[in-house]
Amino acid sequence: MKSHAEQEVLTTLFTYQACTVDSYGLSCFSPASVPQLTNSPTLIVMVGLPARGKTYISKKLSRYLNWIGVPTKVFNLGQYRREAVQSYKNFEFFRPDNEEAMQIRRACATNALEDVVIYFSKEHGQVAVNGETGQNPFGIMNTTELSLQVFFVESICDDPDIIAQNITEVKVSSPDYVNCDKDEAQADFLKRIECYKQTYVPLDDEKDRHLSYIKIFNVGSRYLVNRVQDHIQSRIVYYLMNIHVTPRSIFLSRHGESELNLLGRIGGDSGLSPRGHKYATALGGFIKGQHIKDLKVWTSHMKRTIQTAEHLGIPYEQWKALNEIDAGVCEELTYEDIQENHPEEFALRDQDKYRYRYPKGESYEDLVHRLEPVIMELERQENVLVVCHQAVMRCLLAYLLDKTADELPYLKCPLHTVLKLTPVAYGCRVEHICLNIEAVNTHRERPGNVDITRNPEEALKTIPDHF
Repeated sequence: MKSHAEQEVLTTLFTYQACTVDSYGLSCFSPASVPQLTNSPTLIVMVGLPARGKTYISKKLSRYLNWIGVPTKVFNLGQYRREAVQSYKNFEFFRPDNEEAMQIRRACATNALEDVVIYFSKEHGQVAVNGETGQNPFGIMNTTELSLQVFFVESICDDPDIIAQNITEVKVSSPDYVNCDKDEAQADFLKRIECYKQTYVPLDDEKDRHLSYIKIFNVGSRYLVNRVQDHIQSRIVYYLMNIHVTPRSIFLSRHGESELNLLGRIGGDSGLSPRGHKYATALGGFIKGQHIKDLKVWTSHMKRTIQTAEHLGIPYEQWKALNEIDAGVCEELTYEDIQENHPEEFALRDQDKYRYRYPKGESYEDLVHRLEPVIMELERQENVLVVCHQAVMRCLLAYLLDKTADELPYLKCPLHTVLKLTPVAYGCRVEHICLNIEAVNTHRERPGNVDITRNPEEALKTIPDHF
């Protein structure tokens, strides 16, 4: 049996008032048979009034943690409510004296908590994010008795322009206001905020000093951090202190076609082919036509990206972290060479392309960790053009578009094409701009599933032209 304090903490995690959850032992939070990237599962509790960016922060944080390999899931109470109440009428549902609605909200909170427990105990999740808590449910609770870490993220905003912009751009287009006049939706949401204010309990710097939390003021103008307990909390804080909501565009482009591309050889450090130089010139014309203010240009340390950037007529910064994936013993080999000299490696890569590591080289997983500082700086900046390589571009694109590790190695990033990504609400809008300069195709489709341990000869037959 759990102590009263433990039961109290568990039953208040996802609710506006106490709810009852029985029969969950605390030991379920740490499955010993599963490798843990964190020292114990972490629950991130969002705190703040509506239209303060909690959902935006939740989704971005989940995207980042999943990208770096920490299994994370958002449990949004709004979604649970919409599933329980098919038709939203108006703000009256959120009045604290609406007992019928409060019972529904408590039931939704209970269901969310049960799903969190299942996520930690059976799905081996490591971080759960409560994406829509209107108040601090922990005021006087002691969380140290639990076998999970709890970290609060409170978004505080008193800037009426920011609040109005969030309501206009995000909230009035939510499922609650489908086919509703925008002005009426905005008026209703403002009344909903007033309902929340009646019960909202912010984190108190004195009373809650034993808790671990970060307070974010006016979407990043100021931060207050308290009691960061472990590595994962430290990474969360660092990430949240780098993101911003300033409108901007991110441009991703591979280098122009290289001499080794023409020869069908992977990796290496060759210069551009004649068509590669044409693309670099065309890229310069395209970027100039965009009239981008204060554009930052980043390249790798490799010749083909530097030569591409030199055609832009803009100062550029070289990042070693942006170098192409290291193919180890396969560097500068043709596909035929690899198939002949390393047949087992060639086939093994198809079994788990994300985690496969070239002999004496890198895996996509290694590359993601190498690129983490680039992502942090990308979040800090405004308009950026990254001139990079196929594997690198796939990793960056997977982060920006919230793609899984399984999808990442097969994202299409053709030569002589620019991807323009514009952050919107909870994701990115993507434009593909082909500059109409012919180039070789280096993309390889996902191969069929063949188990090399059972039939190595059949596995080798599935190897396509592009490794």
